[in-house]
Amino acid sequence: MRFLPKSAFGQTVLLIGMLLLINQVVSYLSVTYYFIRPSYQQINNLLATQINLVFIEEIDHKDPELHKRFFAATGMRLLSNEKAQVEGVEQAIYYPYLSRQMSLKLGGDAEVRITQGNPYLVWVKPPQDPSVWVTIPMLSHGESDISPLTIYLLVIGILSVAGGWIFVRRLNKPLQALQHAAIEVGRGNIPPPLEAQGSTELMAVTQAFNQMAKGIKQLEDDRALLTAGISHDLRTPLTRIRLATEMLPEAQDWLKEGIVNDIEDMNEIIDQFINYVRQDQQESMVSVDVNDLIRDAVQVRNIEEHHNIHLHLKPIPTACMRRVALKRVLDNLIENAFRYGSEDIEIRSGYDKARNLLFFSIRDFGPGIPDTQIEGLFKPFTQGDKARGSLGSGLGLAIIKRIVDMHSGEVTLKNHPEGGLIASIYIPHTCP
Repeated sequence: MRFLPKSAFGQTVLLIGMLLLINQVVSYLSVTYYFIRPSYQQINNLLATQINLVFIEEIDHKDPELHKRFFAATGMRLLSNEKAQVEGVEQAIYYPYLSRQMSLKLGGDAEVRITQGNPYLVWVKPPQDPSVWVTIPMLSHGESDISPLTIYLLVIGILSVAGGWIFVRRLNKPLQALQHAAIEVGRGNIPPPLEAQGSTELMAVTQAFNQMAKGIKQLEDDRALLTAGISHDLRTPLTRIRLATEMLPEAQDWLKEGIVNDIEDMNEIIDQFINYVRQDQQESMVSVDVNDLIRDAVQVRNIEEHHNIHLHLKPIPTACMRRVALKRVLDNLIENAFRYGSEDIEIRSGYDKARNLLFFSIRDFGPGIPDTQIEGLFKPFTQGDKARGSLGSGLGLAIIKRIVDMHSGEVTLKNHPEGGLIASIYIPHTCP
């Protein structure tokens, strides 16, 4: 059922609440049937005994003097139907259960009504004489007898639910910490070790997670060191080859030009490797206006001939981001759009207030990419070679996705219906 909570916290609280509700109902019924009901029956027996005394054969129950004596001794009165109407019998509450019990005790149809007050006034129409009403005052009798029980059970229920809520909250606190830490690991940020708290099982899970996070960080550090070391070591022979190429005679300029181009391509691939392993999460978060970043990136590109950028920017609130990392995203997307798309591109930006998302998109007017290849383009070393004739390491989009993931955002690629490819970035709006 969609109305049932899905979290362990909600399910546990619901289970405790249901069990307490069942317990309260059973307790209420038990007290009612084994304590309150016998009390009612005992009171009914006493009332029936008093009424039977009034109607003993040797006593004239209509004698006014007898009425005075009964009233003085017990507070009981005998009223005619007319006088009972004046005294307020119609406003008294009728009790079917008491009436049935009284009928059994008096040997005929009897009616019991109660007027609430202090004292409570019990009205009984006896089967011995239906033309009269017998009134008997009662202290601490009536519906208020049930109210303390109801209040008691209500207070116990509230305290039990509150205690269960506190217990489950303390139980779920380590789980929430694990959840947030796991999300951070998924974004590439290794959090500090979590404090082991809660039950022994949760402490064991927390310790295992801390060990896993430590292992992942060690692997990341080793990979970064290895990749950076290889990339750095490759530059030395490339530099020697470049120097040797410069010494070639002019007659071999065609060979020299080809070698220089290959060296530049290799240097660019090395730069991509270094950028991929770079720890961008170490950059601090600052207040950034995405539109300003876009204008700065466009201004740099405007110096290049045959490259035209059309801007469609809408007002965007500033947000906390890693400025240099986000600038790298813009530069890579613009570079890809020009290199593999067209010489004219469009950049749009905006703010989705309903979803609290900042977004910007870059569209080219090139051949696009087959839809079947788009899903795998964000994986490292994956390229859309067949569609756009790309060259390189295949790390550009992987770098972009890694940076966007660090901002808890989303990057998408899709072909425009009228041609070209659209790369869109969505980032949640956080501080300020």
